[in-house]
Amino acid sequence: MIEQIDLNRIPQHIAIIMDGNGRWAAERGKPRSFGHQAGVDTVKRITAECTRLGVKFLTLYTFSTENWNRPADEVSALMGLVLSSLEDEIFMKHHVRFRVIGNINRLPEEVQKKLQQTQDHTAQNTAMTMVVALSYSARWEIVKAMRANLREILAASRGESNGSMVQQLTEETFSNHLETHFMPDPDLLIRTGGELRISNFLLWQIAYTELYFCDTYWPDFKEEDLQRAIASYQSRQRRFGKTEAQVEQAESGERKTFCE
Repeated sequence: MIEQIDLNRIPQHIAIIMDGNGRWAAERGKPRSFGHQAGVDTVKRITAECTRLGVKFLTLYTFSTENWNRPADEVSALMGLVLSSLEDEIFMKHHVRFRVIGNINRLPEEVQKKLQQTQDHTAQNTAMTMVVALSYSARWEIVKAMRANLREILAASRGESNGSMVQQLTEETFSNHLETHFMPDPDLLIRTGGELRISNFLLWQIAYTELYFCDTYWPDFKEEDLQRAIASYQSRQRRFGKTEAQVEQAESGERKTFCE
């Protein structure tokens, strides 16, 4: 599969909805926690492969705000997995920087401390940034960013008219208050497990992201599956609102400039 990939056009940012852990475990007569543990092993493999290919940002949807509604024993097991999976091996071996996004204040204090320690310990790593979405909801993020942006505008308004203040709320100022302000929007979003929905994940950021869905459960997702998703991404023309002819003309001009 690797021979079908252009290593010069690897997506800079890949986001993944890691779905299917529970169903994978159920098909084997195991508890759901068994599937989540197997999913951690897949995270390690895919992280290593992303760094090898040259991906710069990998964002993993690990635990959504809605997941708090799951049975207490499963939530507890997931929190335990978060703690045990934040090992030096997965980050220091591959020189990966760790970041977390989401409503972290809802997490157990022990988990919050471990997350911060891992972020601090890996802050100087430069090969790739792994971003884990924990207790995350895109709608929560958007409302939070809107409130922060409005507070900033009101604090600086000094008697300006409402119309003037409204004009200060732009896509750029809004984006600066999102959880993901430190990285580019995803180029490619992968969802495993056969479901065809986004599930409240990065709704603002994926406006022009290429989407890839596969039936493979996350514990079975291999390096070849990642390569297949990247090959699909590279086979598409990203137009960002332009026509096909405009994109081809721009690409032709870039090639001509490069050759000169």
